[in-house]
Amino acid sequence: MNVLLLGGHGKIALRLIPLLLARSWSVTAVIRNPEHKPDILSLANNHPGKLSVLLSSLDEVRSDADAKRILDAANPDYVVWAAGAGGKGGPARTQAIDSDAAKHILAASFASPRVSKILLISWIGSRRTQPSWMSDADWARIQDVFNRVLPAYAQAKLEADEYMTALAAVRAKDVAAGKATPLQAINLRPGTLTDEEATRKVDLGRTTRGYGTVSRGDVAIVADLLLARGDTAGWVDLLGGEEDVEGAVERVARGGVDAVEGEDVEGMVKRFGL
Repeated sequence: MNVLLLGGHGKIALRLIPLLLARSWSVTAVIRNPEHKPDILSLANNHPGKLSVLLSSLDEVRSDADAKRILDAANPDYVVWAAGAGGKGGPARTQAIDSDAAKHILAASFASPRVSKILLISWIGSRRTQPSWMSDADWARIQDVFNRVLPAYAQAKLEADEYMTALAAVRAKDVAAGKATPLQAINLRPGTLTDEEATRKVDLGRTTRGYGTVSRGDVAIVADLLLARGDTAGWVDLLGGEEDVEGAVERVARGGVDAVEGEDVEGMVKRFGL
């Protein structure tokens, strides 16, 4: 498999790349700073997969055509969005990267005849409605982040998440009608990220808590495991927990667990005019 990884020098991406290479997959890491290229290429040491770097700035992705040029350069089977403005450049740049560029990449990926899987990394609070499994206290904390702490980030992420969900819903209908080939659209939604060592113990799917932390290493492990399966799709919330990560992914995948439950997917389709 050939994987296009957007945000290739991010902290999650740097942990994910070796896992993908260990599967003998090829990875094209997209970065904008050429000084980071040696850091990326060093990750290929002692791994069977092939690693390459594509220098391209997501600041310049202003249309689906711009996004298509990146996909054409990599020719991927799978696309992973691990990018983000990271608070640099203020709300305008957050909107431009986390929402606008992400949506262009998604549109180009869904339009690609080769892409069969997309994994978008978001955050656990990216939703409009309090889910049935989330406590009032946890929902209140998420709303505080959404409306007061990181409003530009939260709104941008929600826009991208809902756009992918809408595209996936339309694609599913086209597949059922025999008009398109299947595409796995995975929305991985971790809680507050830490740089602690991976525990391989998680709370996954419709989580028992609505708010908490998870290590970037565990996010990378879950992303790798989700990408390796042919039966994963939908919204997958992720926190640190007590369940072995392999068993958690198996449970979520086999059970068709989708944390989009409670959200208005048809409303998303209509809003984006799809």
